[in-house]
Amino acid sequence: MAVATTADIEEQAARRLERYRRVTYRSFMFAAAGFVLPGLYGLETAYTRGDAGPPLIAAVVAGLALLAWCYARLVRAGLEGTASKRDTLISAAVAAALSLMLLSSPWFSVIPVFWVSAVVLAPMGRGRIVALCAGTGAYCGLVATVAAERLYPESDAPWYVVFPVLCALYTAVSGFVVFVNRYQRRMWELHQEAYAARDALARLAVTEERLRFSRDLHDLLGHSLSLIAVKSELAKRTVRDDPDRAGTEMADVQHAAREALREVRAAVRGYRAVELDAEVAGVRAVLEAAGVRCEIGRLPDGLPPEVRSVLAWVIREGATNVIKHSEARHCTITLDVYGARARASAEDPAHGGPAGDAARGAPADALYGDSVVLEMRNDGVRGAGTADGAGLTGLAERVAVLGGEITAGRHGRDGFLLRAAVPLPPGGGPEASGTAGGRAHPVGRPA
Repeated sequence: MAVATTADIEEQAARRLERYRRVTYRSFMFAAAGFVLPGLYGLETAYTRGDAGPPLIAAVVAGLALLAWCYARLVRAGLEGTASKRDTLISAAVAAALSLMLLSSPWFSVIPVFWVSAVVLAPMGRGRIVALCAGTGAYCGLVATVAAERLYPESDAPWYVVFPVLCALYTAVSGFVVFVNRYQRRMWELHQEAYAARDALARLAVTEERLRFSRDLHDLLGHSLSLIAVKSELAKRTVRDDPDRAGTEMADVQHAAREALREVRAAVRGYRAVELDAEVAGVRAVLEAAGVRCEIGRLPDGLPPEVRSVLAWVIREGATNVIKHSEARHCTITLDVYGARARASAEDPAHGGPAGDAARGAPADALYGDSVVLEMRNDGVRGAGTADGAGLTGLAERVAVLGGEITAGRHGRDGFLLRAAVPLPPGGGPEASGTAGGRAHPVGRPA
């Protein structure tokens, strides 16, 4: 795949991580309505009953705004793995003061619970979390017990029964909300760890490939260059006394140099060669890592090496374009072989011809002859431009060497179709290897 693909995948992964961070943060901010709206409703109830005058209403509204501001800062700091003591103390004091409004309306009981849920997003141990939940439960239970005697004087339950029940209830509710928020924060941490692990694996793979290349280069050239050095030194010493031997040694040097050059060229060809099976597996992994669901049909057997190589290049460049130029969520890769046996298979009722060609009323073999056709389809195309880039131009040149052709363009509303038709040499198709019908039937197995 093109060199830019790695950077593109890293950029997409970074964008997805940032998008998930924003979604996580906004979900916590939406949850802030869980204490602001009940607080406002409770304030309206207290005002209706005559328990709150304009000065108290203004103070409570200001307290709710300050608590919401502290809540947002606590959430942001918690997602970043830090904690602010100042915000914690200020928000604790405001939440404690607002909780006293329980004496006029029970709706204010949600405020300390949400305060705890924001504070525990910061890194802390289980003991401290339990202490926060228990302390919040005890404080709320105490205020609620006094509020119950004030708001419900007709109740016959003694305070020493109401107090422990309310303490246990508030502690349990605080613990539940804390568990939910901590779990969501843990999911955010897992996303961060997965992103860091993928980056580390990519760097490790590059390092291993560099080590392999250096090792292979040392094994290839170490002996040959040592032999050239020894033979050259020997020829230098004997050139005056024994010119014939010096000439023999230089001939050996020439032979060793040519052999080393041949080995290096063979190694470079091996590094640059693209194998179809390996490329398909690599493209599947890359597209999956980029968030694209990939369906790949069964590969035909017995294709000539030069055909397999050029098809591998097409798949490589096609996957690069999917990642760079689209917001694809689905990609399908199919390889179909057409020829004499494929025609017989298409005429068999059990093996229908390609649906697309039949829909156009043209037999597939009439369109492609004895050839193999690769099709890559993806959705999520951005913009309306369909101009060929340098990658597609290079592919067209590669395919043209074998007498084939490349077509590419929009397909449907937001789809893109890349098709490569490569002719098969006589006796070079899957028929030669005994593949039934000479046609690969797509299985559509999801990655």
